[in-house]
Amino acid sequence: MGSLSMLWAAVGICCAALSASAWSVNNFLITGPKAYLTYTTSVALGAQSGIEECKFQFAWERWNCPENALQLSTHNRLRSATRETSFIHAISSAGVMYTITKNCSMGDFENCGCDGSKNGKTGGHGWIWGGCSDNVEFGERISKLFVDSLEKGKDARALMNLHNNRAGRLAVRATMKRTCKCHGISGSCSIQTCWLQLADFREMGDYLKAKYDQALKIEMDKRQLRAGNSAEGHWAPAEAFLPSAEAELIFLEESPDYCTCNSSLGIYGTEGRECLQNSHNTSRWERRSCGRLCTECGLQVEERKTEVISSCNCKFQWCCKVKCDQCRHVVSKYYCTRSSGSAQSLSEGSA
Repeated sequence: MGSLSMLWAAVGICCAALSASAWSVNNFLITGPKAYLTYTTSVALGAQSGIEECKFQFAWERWNCPENALQLSTHNRLRSATRETSFIHAISSAGVMYTITKNCSMGDFENCGCDGSKNGKTGGHGWIWGGCSDNVEFGERISKLFVDSLEKGKDARALMNLHNNRAGRLAVRATMKRTCKCHGISGSCSIQTCWLQLADFREMGDYLKAKYDQALKIEMDKRQLRAGNSAEGHWAPAEAFLPSAEAELIFLEESPDYCTCNSSLGIYGTEGRECLQNSHNTSRWERRSCGRLCTECGLQVEERKTEVISSCNCKFQWCCKVKCDQCRHVVSKYYCTRSSGSAQSLSEGSA
């Protein structure tokens, strides 16, 4: 099976030396229990959807979910415990649970189907449980088996990862929606039958991105963080992780500076990144991306004009086709670049 996500090209001269270690689907699936190989395709697709959502949510951030960050266990060389790591674990775990649940409810697995455990019971005033609820219990169980089994460590970082895996699964439950159908004489809707459905996965991504922005830092003793996989570090975070925070993302270390390329930390920096400026139909956060990615990182914004071809003046012709013209127009794109003076100073410094 192919790689889980495409390798990202290194940006800038400094980052040319970075070798992104792709996290392959095979590495993910081999870890899972052999009795559950029937779910491997769904697990792979779920993990892929999680990574794609990560890239979407952080497209205009300094850290943009790069390939070398997609290592889900603590035994890899980049043993970070930042809030970015917390998001990767949560969205990947949620993606696997979401896809397994969806496939289960659609009847793609022989031993799984809709959740009818509540059917016939009163849910609220004027409605009862019925229909075909998405089977999140099954999806959660399979996701936990596969994703949590990747965690081989026993230190603070490992417990942090397991906590965030669970937070991702709880996000799937938290974003579910009740769907109802009316019953009664002449559509009077005197009683409703309702069931639970998964929300759109984008809503899940938005939900976890908000959790990322409000992630809780767990203060740890430096010696405990350096405990590696030793038993001493195993107890510490368990006392710090309050039950009331089980749905929150947690992290142990502050994030590094993502502005500047740092090959030893696997950071590409923002030089060469595209940003948005004076764009229509974009959020205020996206419109500020040039300041966040470029000027605040000591870079300048460079405008580049590009000619694009698109369909225009489309007309419906009887019967039955639409005829369009091909129009050419110039669009402006903006990129973070280093000024010539800065490049010269950097060269002199290196010399």
